[in-house]
Amino acid sequence: METIKVDPRELKFSPWNINVVSPENMVKLKESVRRNGIFRPVVVREVDGNFEVIAGEHTTRVSIELDMEEIDVYNLGPIDDRKAKEISIIDNQQYGVEDAYGLGNLLRELEDNPADFLPFSEQELSKIFKVSEINLDALELLDEGDDFTSDFKPEETLASKPIDSQIMRFKVPIQDAEFVQRCIEAIIKRQGFKQTDSLAAAGDALVYLCNNRGDTE
Repeated sequence: METIKVDPRELKFSPWNINVVSPENMVKLKESVRRNGIFRPVVVREVDGNFEVIAGEHTTRVSIELDMEEIDVYNLGPIDDRKAKEISIIDNQQYGVEDAYGLGNLLRELEDNPADFLPFSEQELSKIFKVSEINLDALELLDEGDDFTSDFKPEETLASKPIDSQIMRFKVPIQDAEFVQRCIEAIIKRQGFKQTDSLAAAGDALVYLCNNRGDTE
């Protein structure tokens, strides 16, 4: 397996690529490649003396539209259809979930409008930025006597307990999203949860909330 440079016009496309990109996001992908180039090689395999794209078809098509003479491709060699399909599915799905709070702060550091070249709609960006605007130091939930924090017990913190993690996803009504975010971050601050990422800290806060205020019976 190796990374080589190839004329994108010489690449063949697999007949079973299930990844669909909207026309709007294709425009953004094209602008992204124009601005930053292709920073991840297209993945190919060898089929009947040709290179067939397994992952990166839309990037390849954009590179052709931009008249790029060559792009980097990662050649997996003559692998069979089953393995090629498996890799394609994994590449399309990816692993993990984005930390919305961290993503919002990262997007704020960009000088240009991220909607011009990133695959987010204006509505999605609005939600991301709304989450990132929460200021922990400005929260009033931690005042003495506040109903929400009056039952907190610092000695019951989970922060020092090494545990395995599992990603869990939830949906809440839009009108409640900010309140839920504020509650979780209030618990994180009060209990001193210090994890390597905000998802882990939020998970500790949720477990704490269930242990101290939840009723699972």
